[in-house]
Amino acid sequence: MTSLFFLQLLNGIQLGVLLFLVAAGLTLIFGIMDFINIAHGALYMVGAYLAATLVAVTGNFWIGLMLAMPAALLFGLVLEVTLFSRLYHRSHLDQVLATFGLVMIVNESVRLIWGASPLSVPMPDALSGSVPLFGMIQYPVYRIAIILVGFAIAIGLATLINRTRAGMLLRAGASNSAMVSALGFNIKRLFTVVFALGAMLAGFAGAIVAPVLSVHPGMGESMLILAFVVIVIGGIGSIRGAFLAALLVGVVDTLGRSFGPVLLQWVLTPSAASTTGRMLAPMLVYLLMALVLTVRPTGLFGRKA
Repeated sequence: MTSLFFLQLLNGIQLGVLLFLVAAGLTLIFGIMDFINIAHGALYMVGAYLAATLVAVTGNFWIGLMLAMPAALLFGLVLEVTLFSRLYHRSHLDQVLATFGLVMIVNESVRLIWGASPLSVPMPDALSGSVPLFGMIQYPVYRIAIILVGFAIAIGLATLINRTRAGMLLRAGASNSAMVSALGFNIKRLFTVVFALGAMLAGFAGAIVAPVLSVHPGMGESMLILAFVVIVIGGIGSIRGAFLAALLVGVVDTLGRSFGPVLLQWVLTPSAASTTGRMLAPMLVYLLMALVLTVRPTGLFGRKA
């Protein structure tokens, strides 16, 4: 049981890292630009498809992954320039309707280009296999690499936002974009850079998860819902909050699905515990969100109104 707990804990951290990569861009776009982008999950999906295609074309996982990142960034830039920049000054309802329509267009486009059948990406030889952890526990090397890369990106983003001039502008733009614009900075260009960064992070998350999960149309929707839960729990616009909330959501979701039915057997029959556990497990992250918002209405690191 202890070994299973540590395995599922690591799986939860790995899910949390992926959620952070998606939620980091989403919380920057929402927090700085006050723009609700329902299509952010589609960027995650497109990143996975681009990686699958580029790995197949080049025959090399690393080249495919490196090419998928700028391709995802370019895709996000095209969307920002042609569509999203026209929605910044519209109401949130208009933004939701427009980006929801974009989700359907992207999903259908993906089906037309790649087909409805799931795609798979081969695991790179250098990261295949497992290594021993905590004694007898074997854990896949690739999943460890995802965790380490996610932590490295989190540190890089925190440094960028808290220690650099560009980060100072981002924080100022999040607090008062009109004042930043009045001081002579090009707020439109700042918005474009933020959106491109968020698109690249979401695309990168889709690309690195491709060897672990199947790549299929609509794969971004479930990730988007959890990413919104993450930025609400962490506090809108906070990278630190998004990171901690992503780990919390990933661990709670994974451990809840694995051990919920087992714990319920203390008070229910095995069959009832299994049924109830399967029903309650998907709700745990939303219960966590409700608990956090009860104590801190703006999230763990949200700014007070």
